[in-house]
Amino acid sequence: MKTTDPIQVKKRRNWLWPVLCLALPATFIGDLLTGSSALPLPEVWKALTGGDVTPETRTIVLDIRLSKALVAFLAGAAVSVSGLLMQTLFRNPLAGPYVLGISSGASLGAALYVLGAGGLALTGTAGNLLGSLGLAGAAWIGCALLLALISSVSHRIKDIMIVLILGMMLSSGIDALVQLLQYSSDEAALKSYIIWTMGSLSTVTPVQLGLLAASVLLGLLLAVRAIKPLNLLLLGESQARSMGLNLAASRRLVYTATILLAGTVTAFCGPLGFIGLAVPHLVRFIFQEADHRILVPGTILTGSLLMLCCDLISKAAALPVNVLTSLLGIPVVIGIVLKNRNL
Repeated sequence: MKTTDPIQVKKRRNWLWPVLCLALPATFIGDLLTGSSALPLPEVWKALTGGDVTPETRTIVLDIRLSKALVAFLAGAAVSVSGLLMQTLFRNPLAGPYVLGISSGASLGAALYVLGAGGLALTGTAGNLLGSLGLAGAAWIGCALLLALISSVSHRIKDIMIVLILGMMLSSGIDALVQLLQYSSDEAALKSYIIWTMGSLSTVTPVQLGLLAASVLLGLLLAVRAIKPLNLLLLGESQARSMGLNLAASRRLVYTATILLAGTVTAFCGPLGFIGLAVPHLVRFIFQEADHRILVPGTILTGSLLMLCCDLISKAAALPVNVLTSLLGIPVVIGIVLKNRNL
């Protein structure tokens, strides 16, 4: 989405970057201050810097709120950037890890691991690490298989609505498979899986947080590496190929980034609604820009900011954050469909 006046675009960008860069740490700090019991900023600061605070305050700040805020920051950036990658690669305004069924593929991999292998039953520090790696790996494989299937179909069927319908059908089929797995699983595995399906920002363990941070960082670095190919893809595959773009290598780069970003977040936090669909469109709207040199960092900042805001609202309203992210996407989907009803 571009404006015809480059001066206005530059002015808008000049004040948007500082606003986002200031709003993000302010919201992060606000997330640390709020909860079932409000904490004053000096107490939170002492807990973060090793000052003299009560053991209860230190536990609340470091073990609960800081971990949850970091997960919100990472998950918001990861899911949002994966949505941006999908929308550009498939040239589809409604593409996203949740809508295309990619998150469902990751969920299926996790379900097979939890219900089939009982991976979450591992105990102890080593077991926790092995269990987390197994869960993430299963989600990556499921995400990769669904992404490969959707990509194969999209190359043969150019109608974007058919691709979206296929993604929804695959999601429904995967849900049926998961229900079948639940029906045939023993009580202990079923309990582990139900707990996983209730996954939220607060259930990520320290070991999982480390794995999540490493995977998201690598995925974001790959997304930054893909900025030039993504900009060329905006011109169309034929034009991009004529300008020397290796389409196969570019797709592999984008697929790998998406698997790391969407797959890892789904494995540890569960599906996060339509945040991956909504944020890229919001960034295009506020920046009035289609250049991925602007969209990728803008999506990282905005996605993290919105997820932190959703976490703050979930605390105040006592609602699961997954519910809020889904509600956020509803008006965006309706707006996109109305705008592109001739697709």
